[in-house]
Amino acid sequence: MSTDLGTADGMESRELVHFVTQQTRFALINNILQHPDQLPSMYELEELNPSVSDATVYKHIQKLIDAGIVKEVALDDDQRRQGYPWKFYGLTEEGRKFLEEHNLLAAEETLQQIYDTIADKPEKMVKYENAPRPD
Repeated sequence: MSTDLGTADGMESRELVHFVTQQTRFALINNILQHPDQLPSMYELEELNPSVSDATVYKHIQKLIDAGIVKEVALDDDQRRQGYPWKFYGLTEEGRKFLEEHNLLAAEETLQQIYDTIADKPEKMVKYENAPRPD
């Protein structure tokens, strides 16, 4: 697959904007942007989208990965800790550049401020937020 976003899955720039702004996918991108490390685990993404099934969250993250917007990153074996996540999801450099070019990152700082005010996070989510992340 090409790393050039304009040709990912044969999509043109306009089509890719429509693709990433689909409600669930755009919510997931926003979840990544608002996360303290911009690398949430799948569990965190699922918790932040309670009205969407876990399978749907996974499916849309995979579509964003296939389009070159999101990447999956994993901790090295020696950094993994039992009871903590080891796979995380973040924007690719190309994905961030594409979103910037189309003015889709304008609310990034606001999203982070809103995330910081969430008071009723489940204990597991707080634990996962504090899990080690890849460098």
